[in-house]
Amino acid sequence: MANYPEALDHMLKAWNDPDRTQVRGHLEKALNPNVRFVDPSIDVSGVDGFEQNVHEVKSKLPGAVYSRTSGVDSQHNFYRYHWAIHQDGKLILSGFDVAEIDEQEKVSCVIGFFGDIPKSQ
Repeated sequence: MANYPEALDHMLKAWNDPDRTQVRGHLEKALNPNVRFVDPSIDVSGVDGFEQNVHEVKSKLPGAVYSRTSGVDSQHNFYRYHWAIHQDGKLILSGFDVAEIDEQEKVSCVIGFFGDIPKSQ
């Protein structure tokens, strides 16, 4: 696996920590205060918005496990990787993210995509 910033691990830990009070600590280690998080279901900015999204998604999928399912590729402060969400051993959703890391090695933007890239027509 390619080297990648610890911020990506802290961000993943926020999704998996069952203790709501610990989620914020993980996110503060991971995120730039003005982070932008975009996927097909949401577009939020700031740590508060990111945290609220984490709690909302986790409330809809209790006990789900969020994992990185690939190595991490990088170029020019951008990192891409595949991820999956499993609940009760079943795949709920997979996709990939492109994350931008700032000069302080914190996540400044995450652009997430659900599922596989469509085949060409």
